[in-house]
Amino acid sequence: MTPIYEAIREAMAELALLGVLPESFNYSFVVNSLLCALLIGPLLGALGTMVVIKRLAFFSEAVGHAALTGISIGIIVGEPYTNPYASVFAFCLLFALLMNFVKHRTQMSSDTLIGVFLSASLGVGACLLVFVVSKVNIHMLDSVLFGSILTVNDTDMNVLLAITILCLIIGALFFNRFLLASLNPSLAEARGVPVRALDYLFIIMIAVVTVASLKIVGAVLVEALLLIPAASARNVSRSLKGYVGFSVLFATLSCLVGILVPVEFDIPVPSGGAIIVCAAFLFFLTTGFRIFRVVQ
Repeated sequence: MTPIYEAIREAMAELALLGVLPESFNYSFVVNSLLCALLIGPLLGALGTMVVIKRLAFFSEAVGHAALTGISIGIIVGEPYTNPYASVFAFCLLFALLMNFVKHRTQMSSDTLIGVFLSASLGVGACLLVFVVSKVNIHMLDSVLFGSILTVNDTDMNVLLAITILCLIIGALFFNRFLLASLNPSLAEARGVPVRALDYLFIIMIAVVTVASLKIVGAVLVEALLLIPAASARNVSRSLKGYVGFSVLFATLSCLVGILVPVEFDIPVPSGGAIIVCAAFLFFLTTGFRIFRVVQ
């Protein structure tokens, strides 16, 4: 896919030289980050609606923090800290599946279980960081925690594109079943829907999307981009179709604005933080709209 990315970057640079696009489009990392935003925004926006319906708001946060432990493991075993995808995906998938397995086996409440696993992951990660410090500059991990457009490369975009396509296929095939299993599990089972299998499949989707989003949004903030646009969409939507559509729109808009504004105005903030600020602004804006509509 690299030749395609290069062609897009060259086209954007030419348009920037002609004055059609802002001057920042001359820089490859800006175009890279915007391409990622166009993938992440719709993906997280659509998944976020199901996350809210299934009440898994903090699940992705636990997976995001687990990614830090996965990166530490990868560095220790010799993976490059810029692309430790094998260790991160493996650890986060194991983490997510184990958490879901324990939830079903023990019937423990989700918030308690997520709190236990999150604390355990952070504890292990903190211990492993002692060994990581001797191999890399610890400040390089800031991009993992808070996101950084400067670190996005072709490999990151290939991984994100592959996961986006995979999630779109799964979503197109199973969305109605996901929805029924989330709203009424008993009815879904009566109709022959494999509720438990779909639950595991959705957990896997959240885990891989969370890992793929780390460099843009950051481990600390990826959960917010799953939750806030979906919450904003609930304020203005009147149907399920509108709910999903508005969530995708708000998430994509937050990503684009959160990336472009700091670059254009030379504001030294991480991309993840800027994206979440934009998403929060849209939430409060739509909340105000909803309150005004109710009063009227």
